[in-house]
Amino acid sequence: MPALPLDQLQITHKDPKTGKQRTSPALHPEQKADRYFVLYKPPPKDNIPALVEEYLERATFVANDLDWLLALPHDKFWCQVIFDETLQKCLDSYLRYVPRKFDEWVAPTPEVAEVQKHLHRSVFLTFLRMSTHKESKDHFISPSAFGEILYNNFLFDIPKILDLCVLFGKGNSPLLQKMIGNIFIQQPSYYNDLDETVPTILQVFSNILQHCGLQGDEASSTPQKLEERGRLTPSDMPLLELKDVILYLCDTCTTLWAFLDIFPLACPTFHKHDFCYRLASFYEVAIPEMESAIKKRRLEDSKLLADLWQRLSHSKKKLMEVFHIILNQICLLPILESSCDSVQGFIEEFLQIFSSLLQEKRFLRDYDALFPVAEDISLLQQASSVLDETRTAYILQAVESAWEGVDRQKAMDTKDPSVAKDSNRDSDGVTVIAEPASKTVSQLENSEQEECMGAAATLGPTMCGVELDSLVSQVKDLLPDLGEGFILSCLEHYHYDPEQVINNILEERLAPALSQLDRSLDRQAKPDPTPLLTSRHNIFQNDEFDVFSRDSVDLSRIHKGRRKEGSTRSLLNDKRAVAAQRQRYEQYSVVVEEVPLQPGDYHGENYEDEYDDTYDGNQVGANDADSDDELISRRPFTIPQVLRTKVPGEGQEEEEDEEEEEAEDEGPKPDHFVQDPAVLRERAEARRMAFLARKGYRHDSSTAVAGGPRGHGQSRETTQERRKKEASKATRANHNRRTMADRKRSKGMIPS
Repeated sequence: MPALPLDQLQITHKDPKTGKQRTSPALHPEQKADRYFVLYKPPPKDNIPALVEEYLERATFVANDLDWLLALPHDKFWCQVIFDETLQKCLDSYLRYVPRKFDEWVAPTPEVAEVQKHLHRSVFLTFLRMSTHKESKDHFISPSAFGEILYNNFLFDIPKILDLCVLFGKGNSPLLQKMIGNIFIQQPSYYNDLDETVPTILQVFSNILQHCGLQGDEASSTPQKLEERGRLTPSDMPLLELKDVILYLCDTCTTLWAFLDIFPLACPTFHKHDFCYRLASFYEVAIPEMESAIKKRRLEDSKLLADLWQRLSHSKKKLMEVFHIILNQICLLPILESSCDSVQGFIEEFLQIFSSLLQEKRFLRDYDALFPVAEDISLLQQASSVLDETRTAYILQAVESAWEGVDRQKAMDTKDPSVAKDSNRDSDGVTVIAEPASKTVSQLENSEQEECMGAAATLGPTMCGVELDSLVSQVKDLLPDLGEGFILSCLEHYHYDPEQVINNILEERLAPALSQLDRSLDRQAKPDPTPLLTSRHNIFQNDEFDVFSRDSVDLSRIHKGRRKEGSTRSLLNDKRAVAAQRQRYEQYSVVVEEVPLQPGDYHGENYEDEYDDTYDGNQVGANDADSDDELISRRPFTIPQVLRTKVPGEGQEEEEDEEEEEAEDEGPKPDHFVQDPAVLRERAEARRMAFLARKGYRHDSSTAVAGGPRGHGQSRETTQERRKKEASKATRANHNRRTMADRKRSKGMIPS
């Protein structure tokens, strides 16, 4: 008989109240054992005996309880996991408070390191068993019920999965990949939770920018709050506050990278929220400001600043790797795995991502140092024969322009070396790593330095001049037997910290490279790579008086003070300037209208076929009315009209209306003592019409429009006037109503 899954299994047991046998589901709260799991607390930062003893006792309790839980049978284990709230609180406290590998901790005692290592292994095995729905062919849970159990009882959520990746990802990657992959396969609802979590991760970047007083893309579109006016930039904020910001950034970047490295199938969800562009924009705004803030504080706490610089470099590298993982999962891997016909969409996505990042110069430069963009473009060219060469060339040109002013070879040489895989595995195949509790601070700094070589940078500019001499004399005052050359080498190695140099020399803890140097080594003067004479650049360089570039100079051209030119008479008699200009002005007399030819001279070979000789025989402009004589001559004298004597016939005008007026002024003829009134009325009407026409008045056609009585027909003039009035309605107070009505009717707005 095949075994039933645990979610369908029924067990028979004796009722403690009635003593009778009864049947109940295997997953039932009554099957849970009464056991209280204490909360986890991190190891003490200072090795105080009382605190160490308290931690050892608590950690031992937690480890023993988890070992007991792992030893339970399949049904008892799941009853305890589902129905015991103290167990979930205990596991949550461990994921929340356990030190990460990038946290600051004092070197723990061997007992603390051993207990922490044991507890670390037990917690990982507990989560590993919780994510497995089938332990054997007889002990298993149906996949659908398993997904519901995980999701409804909050055994796993996105924050827990992120913590699991950052805590156990190094060395346990294969097991963790199967574990998280099985969780997302059995319960796809976790993809929806991840989709809702990505805006929160983006909000973390926005909070960092807001705390640093930097404006992001989304901040520019929202009004500034009143309490945000006093925000300090990274260069102005206190050192401890800057430390908190960098630690927060380092924690976020490392956790995000660990999750995507273990579970790259989450990349499409991140890409859906335009995560690549937001990440690059954050990098471009925040990282240079934080680097500048650390460099400006190089004289404060050198040890703390060195640690902050390493953590910031670590964060930069992880941001680059996060971007590369998303790009590789979204574009590059599908191109390698797809056929030639289906890669065009992925290539277009790749080009679109980089086209949106062309203005992020710093991000492009640092990304190209770790993952050369040219290699990815070469892959696209091999995968597709129809690649848009113009866009790819534009992207490569933008990457090259981002490297302007930067030593590219030096940046390429500082890529982080590959870190060897950890082979410290137990019998179950689980790598047990507890770096936070087992590493000393120096070991942690060394490991961080190895991991944080992604972006080439130094703590600050090299000291020189009086400041460097002061540091050398400070060490030499206490250790006068040392040479200045040896002291200078030690200062350069220890970032110009004289206290650390003196301490390491007295305790004989110098670096191996410094221990091999001669302690009496003198200081060597460094030659100036650009001497003064070869670096001169001005307008007088290499002229006839430059004694640095030529050996002989014309001394006759050199005089002291104002040159003596002689007397005034000698200057006036000097006609050299006139003689020099005489030849120039004599050339104007060469232009003549006709050149006489001698007998026998023939210039036919100079004939030009394209020469226009139309106006050669005419003197153009000679008889123009606007000649210069008329323009410059005086106006002829005329007598004003008021002073003239009246001459008969003078001043008559040619206009018809004035002739009519003059005709009217003449007296009536002798034979017409009383003129005909009809003739007078016609003349008056003619004068009136001429006056109105001259003034611009139009003929009043109202009478013609009115026409005659109905039934008797209308004249042609009336018909024309009515047609004109109908067509000219818009020019009056009718406001073009008929035209607009016709337009509405043509478009079907109103019934015709």
